[in-house]
Amino acid sequence: MMTSVPQRIVCLSAEVADWLWRLGAWHRVVGVTAWFEMPPEAASKPRISGFSSVGMDQLLALDPDLVIGFSDVQADIAAELIRQGCTVLTTNQRTLQEIEKALILIARSVGCESAAEPLLEEFRTKLFPVGVQGQRLRVYFEEWNDPLVAGIAWVGELIERAGGEDIFADLRSCGKALDRVVKPEDVLAARPQIILGSWCGKPFLPDEVAARPEWRNLPAIQHDEIYEIRGADILQPGFRLVFGYKKIIDILSNSAQAD
Repeated sequence: MMTSVPQRIVCLSAEVADWLWRLGAWHRVVGVTAWFEMPPEAASKPRISGFSSVGMDQLLALDPDLVIGFSDVQADIAAELIRQGCTVLTTNQRTLQEIEKALILIARSVGCESAAEPLLEEFRTKLFPVGVQGQRLRVYFEEWNDPLVAGIAWVGELIERAGGEDIFADLRSCGKALDRVVKPEDVLAARPQIILGSWCGKPFLPDEVAARPEWRNLPAIQHDEIYEIRGADILQPGFRLVFGYKKIIDILSNSAQAD
């Protein structure tokens, strides 16, 4: 019997795999990225890619009828898959509005519009901005440590929705990490009161940040306000941002420096 919705889906990014699992389409997924943290109750799937690399022969052997990826980083992978005859959907969201649109598009592409509706409403509700009373705490988000890379657009938006001030908001429109490189003296000049971190692909080390000699007088370090946000909850532009946002709200609301 012919069907109009994909039945053999490969997910090249973790937030896509997570979204399909939440939509109830996991039984149609045949391969995922190694970066996806599979829920304990989810059936295991072959891991066929990193983020910027893929086992092409392994992927093609799965005979997918749809491959879903994310980011211009995967542009060459997407192009090669198209040359190999695959149907490919690649999104490139950077803002919270774009993330919601991407979730809607992916749900529609796999025939799960109805299942997506309550999840999207939950997404919007849980990302609703908090009320701000008093002065906003200055927040520095570190995405990488060498060189220093400030947070991507959606991270800055979450900081502000949570009641903080993104000290590098002027870099928010820069989609590529190399365009968000900052100098240690830039952070020093901004005097963040809170430091949040998630180093893409490796553990964030608050003690290493606190030991930077030129930063020893920063309010965040003097008050021991350096926190890790799990990469799955802040660096993957999908539904799981609700968990990262909750963590940011908790950190800011419980800060000893809050008015």
